[in-house]
Amino acid sequence: MTAKPLQTAAPSVVRPYLPALLLLFVGSGCAALIYEIVWFQMLELIIGSSAVSIGVLLATYMGGMCLGALGLSRYISARQHPLRVYAMIEFGIGALGLIVLFSLPYLGGLYIAVGGPGTMGLVFRAIVCGICLLPPTILMGATLPAISRWIETTPRGVSWLGLLYASNTGGAVVGCILAGFYLLRVHDMTIATLVAVAVNLSVGFVAWLLSRSLPHDATSAEAASARKPLPAGAWPILITTALSGLTALGAEVVWTRILSLMLGATTYTFSLILAAFLLGIGLGSGAGSYLARALNPRTALGWCQLLLVACMAWAAYSLTQALPYWPVNPTLSSSPMFTFQLDLVRCLWVVLPAAILWGASFPLGLAALASGEKDHGRLVGTIYAANTIGAIVGALGVSLVTIAWIGTQQTQRV
Repeated sequence: MTAKPLQTAAPSVVRPYLPALLLLFVGSGCAALIYEIVWFQMLELIIGSSAVSIGVLLATYMGGMCLGALGLSRYISARQHPLRVYAMIEFGIGALGLIVLFSLPYLGGLYIAVGGPGTMGLVFRAIVCGICLLPPTILMGATLPAISRWIETTPRGVSWLGLLYASNTGGAVVGCILAGFYLLRVHDMTIATLVAVAVNLSVGFVAWLLSRSLPHDATSAEAASARKPLPAGAWPILITTALSGLTALGAEVVWTRILSLMLGATTYTFSLILAAFLLGIGLGSGAGSYLARALNPRTALGWCQLLLVACMAWAAYSLTQALPYWPVNPTLSSSPMFTFQLDLVRCLWVVLPAAILWGASFPLGLAALASGEKDHGRLVGTIYAANTIGAIVGALGVSLVTIAWIGTQQTQRV
């Protein structure tokens, strides 16, 4: 006797649970950024803190996210309940987070014994980064495509995808501040990792409980996920999204370099810059989700890129002509909290306008392609991968090539 497939959850049934998904993605983003801050500090202590190491590390981290986004729709059947797949991914991230915590010191010893200066040392450093970060970041990249299969294929559904992305980014801001200013300051890397693991397990458990009570039509989902060619006019959207990611990470490398000289090259400064950048991404994603329903998404995406030119010029002007001459002296107060508040304002002043536009570009790109793609897992994976590939090129190109070749000022102009 053939088993009867699960019935499709009507939008009226699914919609009440969407706010719960937003909270789950807040937790997921929080855990991901705690891991990232901890792993940056661990690798800084073990394999060095040069700009080359940071560039390779950042590209490896984002490369894993890209592989996860692309691989989910290819290797995970749409017949599986999206919430159950999401729960298993969260459990896997927590387990791999523990493995990285206890295995990384041994890999550091291997690097000291085998690696060395020069090109071979750099290549070995990249391999160590890949061993450490690729497995968990592949799973992190698969979270949004996995859960997107549960969202209805309508303009309102696409806007919910943008809000999920925004909530994930908002959680990342919380995780960044929590790790940089509390967990690593008051406790240590072990406690910080255990907190992130606990968040992953909690999110996975809640998602698993939801999957047991909410239906999923496996048959129609599998039919919708059949491989189809990209819709006509998709490549301009993908290229635009990739260039947006390239300029975002390239500018972030440049701004981090200049702000670190101004504010101090510390973990706190890195956390503040990253938090300001992610806050803008989250705000922009929420705004882009609304604009995707109210405007032509292709036109709005183009305007975002044009306005980014002005925002990057604003950042360059602020870094060189405004911030150094602000009539505020941080040394007038002995309180670190006052200094952190001032540094946060300066980071937001530089980073926030452009970051909002970069954040809006993601949901607008989703909406521009949504009409031709029924599998949201593939849709999200394709847009996410294009954005991430551009980000990898931007991070590596700026940190390894253009700054050394033509300098910071010319790199900003490029």
